[in-house]
Amino acid sequence: MSIPPNFTPSCPFPIQDYPQVLLAHGGGGKLMHQLISKLFLPTFRNPFLESQHDASVFEIGGQRLAFTTDSYVVKPLFFPGGDLGSLAVHGTVNDLAMAGARPLYLSAGYIIEEGLPMETLWQIVSSMQQAAQNAGVQIITGDTKVVDKGKGDGLFINTAGIGILEHTQKIAPQSVQAGDAILVSGDVGRHGMAIMAVREGLAFESAIESDSAPVADIVLQLLRAGIEMHCLRDLTRGGLTSVLNEIAEAANLAIHVEEKLIPVREDVRAACEVLGLDPFQVACEGRFAAFLPEQEAGRALEILRAHPSAAGACRIGQVSDERAAKVLIKSTIGAQRILDMSSGEQLPRIC
Repeated sequence: MSIPPNFTPSCPFPIQDYPQVLLAHGGGGKLMHQLISKLFLPTFRNPFLESQHDASVFEIGGQRLAFTTDSYVVKPLFFPGGDLGSLAVHGTVNDLAMAGARPLYLSAGYIIEEGLPMETLWQIVSSMQQAAQNAGVQIITGDTKVVDKGKGDGLFINTAGIGILEHTQKIAPQSVQAGDAILVSGDVGRHGMAIMAVREGLAFESAIESDSAPVADIVLQLLRAGIEMHCLRDLTRGGLTSVLNEIAEAANLAIHVEEKLIPVREDVRAACEVLGLDPFQVACEGRFAAFLPEQEAGRALEILRAHPSAAGACRIGQVSDERAAKVLIKSTIGAQRILDMSSGEQLPRIC
């Protein structure tokens, strides 16, 4: 293979600052954002990736489709409210839903560590099939690899998903407009704290269960009701904080939210205080934020609250007309501060 004489290989990511990959590069905060925007995006640049959404939307034969992929490395494999298998299905289905797609099919790739009990593998696979059935999707292709003992930490799962768009809306971060209302579909921070409570051996009066669940059904209800959606984003790694900052940057608009309006369960708040964590930066796996015109907010909330998985939905803020990619939060005492992404890794291996 010939190399052009003026070709100079270079990497836009500051490798000299981070000669090795850190856990924080996968944590949903600033370092992960830099890794994607300065290394992966410039290298593979194309219009689909530049949307920087949870799933890419494309057209084949006049039909709009959505495609996504994800990997799951949660530790422990089983946690209150879910396990690695159901989490893999929910996460992939939800990414498709954030593009406004009806999920159809998934793939499943298993990287299994030698020595994993066959009973554990069976439980995960069975849970994955049950979750797929509940979400209305089929797992139609897959792959299996086994790695040496000590090289895989039990089990990792990679999934890809494809769905169909049955509407003409363009649901993407770049569609967010000044004046948009911001809704969340329920309380935040529960998934990450359910896992951390198990890891740290924390005991509370009631066990914190993950909110891991598929959200496609409620999103499709909103779309079928004719609700105009500008952007949807599930609150996974980096939590609500990262989502708001990513949307603000993509739309180049300021976002204003109120702390007292953001729902956090008391047991989750207590666990965060014990561990020194911010619940707004803790991942969910069954919650999403919606950006939509102010006049649609009331009707959207009615639909959300009528659904069992979104009964705690509420309006938390608004997009301003200020041309500045920042998020401002009004505290419970009325002070205003910038809500910035986490600089480090709060919660490794939670999804």
